[in-house]
Amino acid sequence: MKKTVEKYLEYLRSVRNASPHTLINYGNDLEQFQTFLTPPGVDTPGVTKIDHQMIREFMGHLHELGMEKSSIARKLAALRSFFKYCVREGLLKDNPARLVPTPKLPKRIPAVLSAEEMSVFLDQLAGAKYAEAGRKSRKARRRAGIAVPEMGIIKFEDSLLLRRDRALLELLYAAGLRVSELTGLNLADMEQKEQMLRVRGKGNKERIVPYGSKAAEALKSYWPVRDKLLYENTAIRQKTNPEAVFLNYTGRRLTQRSVGRILKKYARLVNINWDLHPHSLRHAFATHLLADGADLRAIQELLGHASLSTTQKYTHASIRQLMDIYDKAHPHA
Repeated sequence: MKKTVEKYLEYLRSVRNASPHTLINYGNDLEQFQTFLTPPGVDTPGVTKIDHQMIREFMGHLHELGMEKSSIARKLAALRSFFKYCVREGLLKDNPARLVPTPKLPKRIPAVLSAEEMSVFLDQLAGAKYAEAGRKSRKARRRAGIAVPEMGIIKFEDSLLLRRDRALLELLYAAGLRVSELTGLNLADMEQKEQMLRVRGKGNKERIVPYGSKAAEALKSYWPVRDKLLYENTAIRQKTNPEAVFLNYTGRRLTQRSVGRILKKYARLVNINWDLHPHSLRHAFATHLLADGADLRAIQELLGHASLSTTQKYTHASIRQLMDIYDKAHPHA
């Protein structure tokens, strides 16, 4: 079975263009299943020896360990995908994992900032004044006796990177991008005059997404910062990624984890109760479009969803917001 799993993971990587994150998770799930099937002194059974009862017992074992239903469901999905591959390769006649029911999951409606809250948040960043004093290090400013300028409640620790941060957050919201799509953007993927992006989504599928004037303005302010990062790091022979749109302070492509940290930093400064992550801006993008009358099919295309049912969850978020407004405003609510 171990060799079959290795071939399956290679198939996911080379044929299905699965992300590194998916490969790691599926590999871990299948390894955990093999460990369950092979207690000490027992050989791992071949794929032809595995039936749905063994998979049921594995699901029960995970439940006894106190694992969340969502995690158990993901592991079952990994097994279904693996045995589907085995059927396709002629190793099995039927997929035993198909006979195992998926744990019932609670319906989760994504929490979404209102359009007004999102505008206030992004306008805090847009209100920044990039004064010469703001470009100096904190230490140098203290020596010179220069007060640190403020933008509302957000202090200027580094006005240059603030321009980058504003640009990436504006673009996340303006285009409804996944964080992996944002960090994977190259200059060649941008048509700045038309304000369009060529985005590579899940499974390496491409789609064209527009972005608005506020994101375009933020990007225009960011380009000199990007040039400065590349110039300074190239001058000290630091390896850089000149093709990437968003760079870190070393001139390398910004990581997904860094984008998450950036968003959390600014969100907490604006509202300590907000627990935003990059996908929150994607949720907001879809929900606000839907609330303003955009067609669900069009939103599906913009988000790059393979199934309309995935997009429909934003309908529930919009209905919930309407109910909140109703409860607050209606005199007999």
